[in-house]
Amino acid sequence: MSSRSPSATMARAHTFAFSGIEAVPVEVQIQISSGTPALILVGLPDKAVAEAKERVRAAFAAMGLSLPPRKVLINLKPADLAKEGSHYDLPLALGILAAMEVLPREEIAGYAALGELSLDGLLSPVAGVLPAAIGASARDLGLICPASQGGEAAWAGRIEVLAPPDLLSLINHFKGTQVLTPPVTAGVADALPGPDLRDVKGMESSRRALEIAAAGGHNLLLIGPPGAGKSMLAARLPGLLPNLDPRSALEVSMVHSVAGLLDGGRLVMRPPFREPHHSASQAALAGGGQRAKPGEVSLAHRGVLFLDELPEFPRQALEALRGPMESGRTTVSRATAHVTYPARFQLVAAMNPCRCGYLGDGSRECGRAPRCGEDYRNRISGPVLDRIDLAVDVQPATAAELAHAPPGEATAVVAARVARARSVQAARYGADGPACNAEADAKDITLLPEAHRLVEQAMEKLRLSPRGYTRIIRVSRSIADLAGADSVARPHVAEALAFRHRVPGRS
Repeated sequence: MSSRSPSATMARAHTFAFSGIEAVPVEVQIQISSGTPALILVGLPDKAVAEAKERVRAAFAAMGLSLPPRKVLINLKPADLAKEGSHYDLPLALGILAAMEVLPREEIAGYAALGELSLDGLLSPVAGVLPAAIGASARDLGLICPASQGGEAAWAGRIEVLAPPDLLSLINHFKGTQVLTPPVTAGVADALPGPDLRDVKGMESSRRALEIAAAGGHNLLLIGPPGAGKSMLAARLPGLLPNLDPRSALEVSMVHSVAGLLDGGRLVMRPPFREPHHSASQAALAGGGQRAKPGEVSLAHRGVLFLDELPEFPRQALEALRGPMESGRTTVSRATAHVTYPARFQLVAAMNPCRCGYLGDGSRECGRAPRCGEDYRNRISGPVLDRIDLAVDVQPATAAELAHAPPGEATAVVAARVARARSVQAARYGADGPACNAEADAKDITLLPEAHRLVEQAMEKLRLSPRGYTRIIRVSRSIADLAGADSVARPHVAEALAFRHRVPGRS
C-alpha cells in the first residue's frame, strides 16, 4: 500500500546544472498535495532559483492561471548539488503545469528545459543552452529553450528542439492548437577583418617571432619602449592563425555559451582573442566569482590571451596562470564543489623594459636606471617567465623606415605558411594527438645529432630548466616546420635559443 496521500499528484521535468562546460542532469519533482496552501522549493537553490517561484506565479497570472490552493512542493534532485541561475524558471513552470494536468505529464518528462520567465510569460535567453542541448541529446531527451536560442540548441544534431517565444505558445503546442517550427542551426560567427601585417614596416625580428609563435602555438613576450609597436604586433597574431577544427569549435562555443557570450547562438570558428585590462583580478583571469564563471583563460581557449603591461597585473593573478599554461585547464575551488574549465590558450604578453619605459635610452631614462628595470622585471616570477617560449626586443622603427621602407608581407602570405606548418603538425600527431607543437611531448620530436648536442650545451650554459629544455625543442620543431624540414637541425635550434635567452632576468 502506498504511503502517499490519494489526493497527491506528482509530475517530473528535466533540466541541467553546469559544472564547467559539463551539463549535469537535474530532475524537477513536483508534488501537489492537501495542506496549507504554499509553494515550497527545496534542493539547494540559490537566490535566483528561489525567486523563480514569484516569476512563475506572475507568468501564470498573465495567462489567466493560478496555482492550486494546496501545498505545492518542488524538489530539485540531486538535493546536494547547488542550483544556480534563472534557467530553472521554465522547468519549474512546466513541472507545475504537468502536476496540475494542464500539460501531459509523459510528454513533459521527455524533454529537458531551460529558460528565464518574464512576468508576462515571455521567455528570455539564458546561459548554457549549447551544452544543455548536447547533454539532452546524450540522454535521448528533447530540449525546450527560448526562441532566440533555438538555433544554438540545434547544433546538438539529431534532437527535437522546441523554441517558443513565451509560455503560452508552448502550452498551445502541447495542446495541439499551435505548432512550433523546429529551429535551424544559427550558422557560424562572422570573422571580423583584423589589421594586416603589411602595415608593419621593418621590425623583422619581431615579425619572425610572431610567425613562429603562430606556427606552433607558442607563448610570446614582447619587450620594448612605449609606442614601439608591441600591441600592434599582438593585434595581428589572430589573423595568422587557422580556423578551429570542428571539435575545438564546439568546445570553444560551449565555453562561450556557459558564459552567456555566444553571439546569436552562432558557432565560433575563429580562434578567440581576449585582452583583459591589467587591473583584472585573479577571478577575472582564471575564473571564479560567486557562481564560478569561466575567466579570461577559458574564454581564450584555443585562441590568444593578450596581456598588455604584463608587470602591472596583480602578482596573484599572474601566478594563477601557471597551472593553466601547463595543463590546459583551470579549476575553480568552492566549499561545495570543484569546477573545471578548459584553458588551452596561447599567451602573448607585452611589457616595457622598466616602469618609465625608456631603460637603455640615455636621453630619456629615469634617474633610477638600471635598478628600475630590475625591480620592474622582478614583478614577474621566474616560473611564469619559464613558461614563455619566445621573447623579442621590439625596437621602434626609425623615421627613415617609416617613410621609405617597403610594406612587409601581408597577413594572408604569412598565414599561408602558418597553415602549411599546422597541417604538417596535424599529420604528424594525428587526430587524437597534440593540436600543435606547443602541446607536443619532446620525445616525439626528432632532432639531428648536432642539434641535440647544441640543446644540451645550451641547457648547461644558459642554466635552462627541464621545462625550458622541452620548450626549446618545441620551438625548434616549429621553425623546422616553417622551413619544410623533416628533422630539427642545428640552425633551427640556434634560432630558437636566440629568442629564448632574451627572456628578462635570465643569464
